[in-house]
Amino acid sequence: MELNAISIGFVVFTIFTLGGGVGVVTTRNLFQGTIWLMVSLFGVAGYFVLLSAPFLAAVQILVYIGAIAILITFAVMLTRSVTRVKARYIRLVPSLLASFALFLILLLGIAVPVFGEISPDIAPVTVASTRDLGAALVDENGYVVPFLLASVLLTGAMIGAIFIARDDTA
Repeated sequence: MELNAISIGFVVFTIFTLGGGVGVVTTRNLFQGTIWLMVSLFGVAGYFVLLSAPFLAAVQILVYIGAIAILITFAVMLTRSVTRVKARYIRLVPSLLASFALFLILLLGIAVPVFGEISPDIAPVTVASTRDLGAALVDENGYVVPFLLASVLLTGAMIGAIFIARDDTA
């Protein structure tokens, strides 16, 4: 591995992304969690810059950091009862085990195909346009299945968040 500006940038943005993610899941204060979320999303925007996709980086910053994270921050600040939620960690054990199992499945599903195909003559990096990305998202041979699975996962997360917010025993 060469030590150049791109690899140093990758390491820095990885520290932002992973550090922000760890900060989100370890803090007990919701306001601090949203700040850590913004740090993590900034690291993802840095990945887009490294991938020569400045439009996606700008969208990441404007939409996710600028709109959604700020909206979450104001919602947390304006809702006093949310910051006093008492968690029962015994109830979290099954969800933590399921999250760890999902992480292992995703790790194997991503790492094995990627690292299994390393060869000395690596193909040159090609940068696709936004039009190619949109076509790949809806093409049946492209990313339509992961795109739909992500939408189902986000819908399930939304339903879970609503269920937890309306649960009076917490």
